[in-house]
Amino acid sequence: MRALGNVLWHIPFCGFLSALLAFLMGTLLVITVIAAPIGLGLIQYSKFLLLPFNYTMISSSEMNLQENSFWKLYGTILKILYVPFIGLPLLLITCFQILGLFISIIGIPAAIPLAKSLGTLLQPVGKICAPRLVGDILAQRKAEHYLKNFENKGN
Repeated sequence: MRALGNVLWHIPFCGFLSALLAFLMGTLLVITVIAAPIGLGLIQYSKFLLLPFNYTMISSSEMNLQENSFWKLYGTILKILYVPFIGLPLLLITCFQILGLFISIIGIPAAIPLAKSLGTLLQPVGKICAPRLVGDILAQRKAEHYLKNFENKGN
């Protein structure tokens, strides 16, 4: 079923164009060096857009990856600057794309991954494209953690 979703994403809805635009924008930002954290996040997002039914976007903090503290601070500063100048225009464009996909019945499955990835468009710094199974395992671990906290409050 996911393979069919990926085929529908690319053939009638030109998902590869969205992936290409995200990749080109990310590459341009990486080349500027100043906006490299944003560019790397957009490149990961373009990887997600190539096969949106097989991948998911997760935060690098969920994976417990070690980052340089300077890189993390710099990424935080760039997040603040990114949202009003690049993030909101990309968000609006993607919302119109989602609306267009929801108008046609066959486009609804293609609109769902885009809607789920809106958070990545607003904050691409520190996001990683991972296989869906990895995202499911992380969600299960998070749910188990919340369950333990909930059970401890009840006792």
